[in-house]
Amino acid sequence: MSEGPLLPEQNHIESVRADSPAGSGAKVVSTRDHEVIQQWADKRHAQPATGEATASGPATVDVNDGGAGVRFNFPGQGMFRPIAWDEWFENFDTHECAFVFDQDVPSAAASNRYRIVKAADWKDLIG
Repeated sequence: MSEGPLLPEQNHIESVRADSPAGSGAKVVSTRDHEVIQQWADKRHAQPATGEATASGPATVDVNDGGAGVRFNFPGQGMFRPIAWDEWFENFDTHECAFVFDQDVPSAAASNRYRIVKAADWKDLIG
């Protein structure tokens, strides 16, 4: 697991895509690539979820992030309302979010640290 904040005040956060070469060396990366996000979640058995009111159901938790309100439920830690991937990605894209996360290191356990941010708010760091 990486030390420090996922969104440093200075530095560039590399953007990754499903077709990006593996092992870039960056500790924290970002993406808007749906395939990368879904692979990250699948590896951790995380389910797409939200706390916000959406077409599929009522608000369950005040996410209060100024974004899409999308999150993940991890095994044994399901405090958000599960939603389908289609709805998760619709909210993610509509709110123009970026997914910032610890890149996996082959010799270490997978980190569950992530943050969903408005891409425009972090345009100087992400990309």
